[in-house]
Amino acid sequence: MADLKQILTAQDVRPNVVADGVTLVEEEVAEKGLIIKGAYKTVTAFASGIIRDAVDTLLPDMLAKLQPFWDDFQASGGGEFGDFLAKNGEAASEALLSVTDERAKASERAPIRKAYNAVRPSGVKNVEAALPRLGALVQKYAG
Repeated sequence: MADLKQILTAQDVRPNVVADGVTLVEEEVAEKGLIIKGAYKTVTAFASGIIRDAVDTLLPDMLAKLQPFWDDFQASGGGEFGDFLAKNGEAASEALLSVTDERAKASERAPIRKAYNAVRPSGVKNVEAALPRLGALVQKYAG
């Protein structure tokens, strides 16, 4: 089976994956309510470039969490990975959120922890909404 981390973090691929990841985050935030938009604005105002840095930093861990889903997807005969993730929405969302939960807990920046904690209760729902786009992004590079 294809190793997502190896493929999507390859030196010639990673910058494109990160750029697409930032676009994905921006598109998802644009469709959310005031709390999410407010948290996003707070975080990006506090540290410009933080979204790009976060996508780049979290990418290997996120891909490791997506790997079992990718393996199951490929074993099932393929199709659209975004659809596959959406069908496994809660499990995929919780797997991905476990990465950000750990990062937020370890952050020494109180405004970031506060913003994350404000949006975390709706995290599964929000991540589930992003799974079709995320799956398409992964499939774009992993085939």
